[in-house]
Amino acid sequence: MNPSDLSSFLRDLTVLAPGFLLAITVHEYAHGYIAYRLGDPTAKLAGRLSFNPLSHLDLFGTIALILARIGWAKPVPVDPRNLRNPKQDMLWISLGGPAANMAAAIALAMVVHLLVAMFYGRPIGELGVFILRPLFPILIAAIQMNVMLALFNLIPVPPLDGFAVLQGLLPIRHAYALEQLQPYGVFILLLLLLTGAVGYIIFPPLHFIQGLLLSGLG
Repeated sequence: MNPSDLSSFLRDLTVLAPGFLLAITVHEYAHGYIAYRLGDPTAKLAGRLSFNPLSHLDLFGTIALILARIGWAKPVPVDPRNLRNPKQDMLWISLGGPAANMAAAIALAMVVHLLVAMFYGRPIGELGVFILRPLFPILIAAIQMNVMLALFNLIPVPPLDGFAVLQGLLPIRHAYALEQLQPYGVFILLLLLLTGAVGYIIFPPLHFIQGLLLSGLG
C-alpha cells in the first residue's frame, strides 16, 4: 500500500470508527437492558450493561469493518430461562438493538439539521471551520452506520436479530421448525456476504431512510 492509499484508508477509518463504536454500543446495550427489565440479569452480570465500546467489541467484527466496511459486536448473553415469557420476550429483546440504532440515527440527524440551521451561510471563523469540516462527515457516517446495523441485523438469518424476531412472530410449531436452521446460519450469512447479496438487501432501504433523515440538506 503506497503512502497515498494508506492516508486515504486511515482517513476513511477515522470517519467510520466513531459511528461504528456508537452503533454497536447502543445496539448491544439495548439488548442487555431490555433483557434485564424482562427478568434476565445475565448481561448485567457479564458487565455488558455498559456504554463503554470496549465491552462490546468483537475481534473479527472489527476486522470486517476495516476490510469490508461492515462489522459487528460480541452478542450480549441472554438466558431465556430467566424470562417470564421466553418466546415473546426474546422478540422484544431482539428488536431492541435495531430500534436503538434507528433512534440513534434519528438523534444524529437532528444534530446535523441543527448545526446546518445554526451555521449555514454564516461566518463561523477559522475555529468553526476547523471543528465542523471533519465533524459533518463523521456524523453522516454515524447515521449511515446505525441504519446499516439496524437493517443488517433484521435479516432473518441466524444468528441475527431478525431470525429471533421471525421466530417470535410465528406460531410455536413453525418457530420450532425454523430453529432447525440454527446450525447453518453462519454459513448462510457468509454466503450472503461473499456473494454481495447483503448489499442488495440493505442498501436500497438504507439509502431511502438516509434520504428521509437528511432531506432538505442539499
